[in-house]
Amino acid sequence: MTGITQHLPSGLSSGRPTPTDPPPPSRIRWAILSLLLTISVVTYIDRVNISVTARQMMPALGLTDLQMGKVFSAFVVGYALCQIPGGWLGDRWGARLVLTVALLWWSCFTALTAVAPVLPIAGLVGILGSLILVRFLIGVGEAAALPNFNRAVANWLGTNERGLGIGIAIGGLGIGSAITPPLTAWIMVNFGWQVAFYASGLLGILIAGLWYSYATDRPREHPHVNAAELALIEGAARPVPPVTSGSVPWLAIARTPTIWWLVLSYSCLGYVAYLYLSWFYLYVVNVRGFEVLRGAWLSSTPFLAIVFFCPVGGWVTDRLVGRFGVNRGRAWVGMSGMLLAAVSIGLGAWVDGAATAIALLSLGAGWLYFTVGAYWSSTVDLSKPHAGTLSGLLNTGANVGGSLSPMLTPWLAERMGWAAALDVAAVVALVGALMWVQIKPGDGLHSER
Repeated sequence: MTGITQHLPSGLSSGRPTPTDPPPPSRIRWAILSLLLTISVVTYIDRVNISVTARQMMPALGLTDLQMGKVFSAFVVGYALCQIPGGWLGDRWGARLVLTVALLWWSCFTALTAVAPVLPIAGLVGILGSLILVRFLIGVGEAAALPNFNRAVANWLGTNERGLGIGIAIGGLGIGSAITPPLTAWIMVNFGWQVAFYASGLLGILIAGLWYSYATDRPREHPHVNAAELALIEGAARPVPPVTSGSVPWLAIARTPTIWWLVLSYSCLGYVAYLYLSWFYLYVVNVRGFEVLRGAWLSSTPFLAIVFFCPVGGWVTDRLVGRFGVNRGRAWVGMSGMLLAAVSIGLGAWVDGAATAIALLSLGAGWLYFTVGAYWSSTVDLSKPHAGTLSGLLNTGANVGGSLSPMLTPWLAERMGWAAALDVAAVVALVGALMWVQIKPGDGLHSER
């Protein structure tokens, strides 16, 4: 073998590294992405656990369904209000610090949920008021999560990997939403509902320490990123410096139609997504007739679909961008995913077989989140230095749309039936698909053209 290698023609290699070969790219960006995925899972554990513990909390604290609904809504209000500030802070101070502080913040208040009825504030506003305040503050903290995921992805992944990166990170929604009900129920049954909040709060604090100790805001700052990986991330482009002035080009944002079409389209996605988050379990049990335990498992199938479709959609949009350019590469994934979600949901609403209906509706959730990489990467395409702020604006739209779905869906179902209520969601997804005709993230902000 040695003799053969010695007589190889000039320019050919035996396939084995030699002392003169450059080292392969390090893979620190994937470790950063793994941490973002872990934080994403924790985010949704802390968001969903109260919907399970409510079974014991309500009788223990003497709360009615209406009062518990106010507690649930308090989170959404805090979450929606602070999306843009959370993203702006990431642009200003970096995702490493902002995500750490946010994770510590919402983890501490998650743990405080267990003792909210006996906090000093409860003496002034009552048990209900104390719970509402704590859940509102959890929403304030979690509002910084997704925009800063995208801020980190913008810095740590190149143009041909960002869709996959944010798809993997947000795919934690599916994992967290799928594992939280059985895990929280087990803790609640064996140790009490308070322990479920203590456990998830402690987990978040530990992950915050891990994130802060390992992550950096930019690849150049990390001691284990080599030159080869840095070249993959930055390509031929000059690295974008951090935003230190705190200024946001609001006039340019206001004058860029793509941003507003993007936000409106993502609002449509939010409407459909919150239907799954709020009513899908009850639809499976009450409408499709599955018994409680089996219904609990079946209601997790949309989130399992999300785990698969979310990163796949991100990977596809990256490949299409490389082949056809940013505008078509993002639009084809955004439009096709929303369109296929509309078709799947519309068919699932009317099909007779219960199992087939659940499969189609779960597929609809998967296609819905197939588009996530295209949506979030578009904010980076528009303006990388302000990706956090634009991501916050984008996700505000999702939560505005999402706030309508939990209220409107049962109202429609009561008056016209569940099939009609699901058809409305399908039409909303179709409208979101059509809006991609006007979305051109590759053109940048108005002032940058």
